[in-house]
Amino acid sequence: MRYLSIFLCVKYLCRRKIVLLSVAAVALSSALLIVVASLFSGFIGAFEEGIKEHSGDVVMVASRGFKISRFDEFIDKLEQNPAVESATAVLSSHGGLLFLGPTNVRAVQIMGIEMPKRSEVLPFKNSLVRQRTSDDAPSFNYEGSDGSCGFAGIGVLTTPDEVTDEFDMAVVDEFIGKNVRLTTGSSDGSKTELLKFKISDVVHSGFYAADKDFIYLPIELVSEKFYPGQGNIADLIQIRIDPSKDTETAVAIINGLWQDFAVNELGLSSYQIYQVDVKTSLEKYAELIGEYRKQMGMLMLIFGVVSGGVVLLISCIFYAIVMTKRKDIAVVKSCGLGAGAVASLFVAFGLITGFLGGVLGVTAGYYITKNVNSIENMISGVLGMKLWKSSTYMFSRIPNEMDWATAMWVALVAVLAAGIGALVPAIVAALVKPVKILRYE
Repeated sequence: MRYLSIFLCVKYLCRRKIVLLSVAAVALSSALLIVVASLFSGFIGAFEEGIKEHSGDVVMVASRGFKISRFDEFIDKLEQNPAVESATAVLSSHGGLLFLGPTNVRAVQIMGIEMPKRSEVLPFKNSLVRQRTSDDAPSFNYEGSDGSCGFAGIGVLTTPDEVTDEFDMAVVDEFIGKNVRLTTGSSDGSKTELLKFKISDVVHSGFYAADKDFIYLPIELVSEKFYPGQGNIADLIQIRIDPSKDTETAVAIINGLWQDFAVNELGLSSYQIYQVDVKTSLEKYAELIGEYRKQMGMLMLIFGVVSGGVVLLISCIFYAIVMTKRKDIAVVKSCGLGAGAVASLFVAFGLITGFLGGVLGVTAGYYITKNVNSIENMISGVLGMKLWKSSTYMFSRIPNEMDWATAMWVALVAVLAAGIGALVPAIVAALVKPVKILRYE
């Protein structure tokens, strides 16, 4: 009789279509949290990958106003160590104005780099529009050029289309081989420098924050033009370490090599030595990444509070079932099912509702996340405007990797929340008095 009562109770609950509303609510809430977490985690992951791709595994950063002298000799020493695969120097200068043509002037940042050395440390060649498919090592030289050459970020030359967010490559190609002028103040601010060079290639890395601001010139040219008489200097050294080596160990080794070189070769004081900071590229941007993670936590908290309404919805639905069908519950209890068993059945059914909703939510979250770029393109086509702009979000595509760790936590919380939501109706059902209900109803 006991098992028959349980069967009747479960069968009755399963036939209530309103319960499907609870499953749908749990699924939608779970899917929302999973998609938000996956997109935000993907954004942070893409940002970290972008940093490593554009900065290297380890960076040596000089303090403002301090330069690393004789960097070429130090890089030779670095590459002799088995922990280091390759290294390259960067010399930045203050910003300037790039004259691309009549009424076409852009504010730019100047970066002096080594070519083809940079492509040994970073996948820089893959970013070059003209040379990415060439079998030769990338260089600044342009066919038939008899003067200085340099690269320009694609965002410096043109802007992406408002609707498609794509660059007009025909316009970009017109700039390759074109002579331009760069005007900038001198390092001491006493005069204006004018530099003419030919754009030999265009940098399209997909990292919009870099593509829209930078022009790239030979490091020797930047040193000679803006820091005359200072020799081979750099303010940043980007290092690629051996993949088999531990990153922390490599940082310690590089730091030791720098201190030895600074004392024995450059004769620097202890204060000057520590003007150069050796750290991983992610450590350099750790504060910014930490802020992104805080924003993700706040966003998840807000959506989590909103999704908490599912608990109330489930509680209301199950309470409505109890109140409208007290006679049926009384009949079941009169057949031998105890108060505790009735309560546990409602809680169990709430947990099952949460489980089904969680599974559906994870499934929906997965498909939405994996196809988010197609969904975005479809919505953009309907609205006639681009929702995800690389100029705003730094990346040309929405990161679409599923955050499985968060998804599992969300599914678990969904089950527990549904169980909590069914708790009050379960207690009400357990308190139903069969004699009183059957006598008067």
